Amino acid sequence: MLKRPDIPTCLRICAGTDGSITLLLELLTGKAVKVVTLDQRVVKATSDMAELLEIEPGDDVNSRLVTLSANGTVYVLAKSLAAIKRMPQAVRDDLMRADIPIGRILREHKLETRRDILNMQIIRSEFFGELPVISREYRIIHQNNILMWINECFPIDDRWNI
Repeated sequence: MLKRPDIPTCLRICAGTDGSITLLLELLTGKAVKVVTLDQRVVKATSDMAELLEIEPGDDVNSRLVTLSANGTVYVLAKSLAAIKRMPQAVRDDLMRADIPIGRILREHKLETRRDILNMQIIRSEFFGELPVISREYRIIHQNNILMWINECFPIDDRWNI
């Protein structure tokens, strides 16, 4: 999918990376990336959440929905689920403060992590109207445990011609 010529190069780079989207967007746009939190709450893990994070149903999970934008343009809609019991306290505190990008939190706290991409497809997202989006799911692994599950949606249009 990411080799399709109708998908802008910058979008292919962002959707295909196993690193920080925030850092890539800042490098590509030359602007600071702003995180806007649309929803954030601590919930009890449903059986589906527990399966995604490999935790017990009923465990506390930080559920967060944010947009990532640069220079007033929204590039990404991101939903994250974080296993609270697996997070160092300082990381948990920063995550709960809402408008800090996850990649920046992990970098500032020097957490050694990896991202395992689980799925990538082109879908329609109500948030971006009629635009098709690349939707990808991945897990952030820390000390051989799943720390977070993330779903990012990238609209496919000319905003990526940067």
